[in-house]
Amino acid sequence: MWCLELLLPLLLIIHDARCQWNVWVPRDISGMTNSCVVIPCTFMYPSAVKPYRGIHGIWYYGQPYPQLFPPVVFKSRTDVVHESYKGRTKLLGDLYQRNCTLQISNVGAEHSGRYYFRADLGGANMYTFPDFAELKVLDQPNIDVPEEIVSDESLELTCYAPDNCPDMTPEIQWMYTDYLPDPEFSTDYLEESNTAVLSNTLTFTPRPMHNGQLLGCRVYYPNTTLVYERLISLDIKYAPRSVWVNVSSEVMEGSSVTLHCEVDSNPPSRISWMFGDEELLWETAANVTLSLEDVTPANEGVYTCVGDNGYGIMNTSLYLAVKYPPREPLVNDSMTVLEGTSLALHCITQASPAATLTWLKDGELVGTITADELSVLEIMEITPQGDGLYRCLAENEHGRASSSLNITVEYAPVLLEESKCTVVREGVQCVCIATGNPEPTIEFFLPALNITINETDGRYNFYTHTDGHTSTGMIKLRPKGDRLDNGGPAVNVHCSISNMYGRESILLELQQEKKYLMAVIVGTIGGVAVIAFIIAAVRYVGQNNKKENGSSRQDVVLDNPALYYSAVKKDKQNLRKKVGEEGDYQPVVSMAGLERRELNYAALEFIGAR
Repeated sequence: MWCLELLLPLLLIIHDARCQWNVWVPRDISGMTNSCVVIPCTFMYPSAVKPYRGIHGIWYYGQPYPQLFPPVVFKSRTDVVHESYKGRTKLLGDLYQRNCTLQISNVGAEHSGRYYFRADLGGANMYTFPDFAELKVLDQPNIDVPEEIVSDESLELTCYAPDNCPDMTPEIQWMYTDYLPDPEFSTDYLEESNTAVLSNTLTFTPRPMHNGQLLGCRVYYPNTTLVYERLISLDIKYAPRSVWVNVSSEVMEGSSVTLHCEVDSNPPSRISWMFGDEELLWETAANVTLSLEDVTPANEGVYTCVGDNGYGIMNTSLYLAVKYPPREPLVNDSMTVLEGTSLALHCITQASPAATLTWLKDGELVGTITADELSVLEIMEITPQGDGLYRCLAENEHGRASSSLNITVEYAPVLLEESKCTVVREGVQCVCIATGNPEPTIEFFLPALNITINETDGRYNFYTHTDGHTSTGMIKLRPKGDRLDNGGPAVNVHCSISNMYGRESILLELQQEKKYLMAVIVGTIGGVAVIAFIIAAVRYVGQNNKKENGSSRQDVVLDNPALYYSAVKKDKQNLRKKVGEEGDYQPVVSMAGLERRELNYAALEFIGAR
């Protein structure tokens, strides 16, 4: 430990005439609190100076100039020293050997500072050396920690304890190393400028999990109660090892959502929220929150949180789904097509979740129901019945929407079964009914007269009417002269129907109007029967009246010889009574039962009538 015996012969070689006042002391020296410390010291003086009454020495604290009255640490001539150094200091060196080494025992923090040596050779040969030894009194050992500790790279931590007290030798231990992976320890002894330091080096490879962990160095002196400890917290630099974000979520359109990201790294990372290639937000912190207000379907997609702290990069993503009702579907424009054309009707919409698409025609289901963004309704060789309003209905759990189109089917005219000629009271009525798109034009042609009827004619009462795609034409004929075999009129009428897609001419069939004929027959027979009944009733009453009055009755002759009449007051209850709902009548009661004063009668006689 001590090498003064090697240093002094070397200094004595420089004692020629040119030698000046000079001293050597360690610039820095340290000791543990309550232990001791030895300050090595060697001085030189000019060879021309002869010590007068011996060689003495003084140690000052803080200042080298006596006139400033610095505290006296040690004085060889007397025991008068500063109060804080009484009983604590002694000179270990031999001043005659130019060795001024000083020992201070039981040092405390108040003893830290600069120490100066003054040589006194008697008379005027006194000199205070400006060089000083600065003492540091430590209450805990020093730990040499690298400026940067990086995860997964080998780390060395060294604990130092001063060994400048010849009476006590320190020992060093590391604390809280049980959790370290394969720690290694090595002890070393350093001596520089006659100051000694004991060191112990701990070697291990840190991991991110060790960040913030405590390590301790303990210095103790055997056979004493002196123990000194120092704790450090490991600051392990490591790349982001985990990035936590919200789980993928679903939100309704128009609502708000908060995306949170936490990054485990040291130092804190630059955290950025990315939407595709667009950076929405960044901040250097342990966590960052991204708030989205009034979200729309455009906000749906993958959001990525990226952490970068210079030691590495890490990211994690989530998917944000925006739910919304179906948008108004896009469908084909309304169209006009020719019969027989094949069509493909497209319906496209957007919704989340996907909407079900339904095709309706005039309110009735057509096609199949599709759960997708696109539905195609195929119509093969469309017929006139395909004409109408087509609607695509899109719906999901959040709402519904629809769009419509009209399909107009154009086709050649078609004659309907109701077209015919019938016998009516005025003569013959011919009706021609046809459907087509565009509405067909109707004309009548009379071959016998070589006449085409297409406008109102006084002789034929031409009439037309259009209702939708149906056209109706009608004429009334009053034929004279020609007779059919059955006695009816001769009819030869052609109906011509036409539009831009075709023309057709049909001979209309003559049919008897059964209802009209039956009415004539029934009316004639009914009239004859009523007249016969009246005549029979009148004669019956007249004969009974003659029997009761004999020949006293006189015939009354009126001005009109063709008509004899009288009034018969009818008995409302006995003469005639309606029975039930069938219209049946009870027979007339015997006329003999009627009182004479209540009887009036009339007689009808048709003279020369047919």
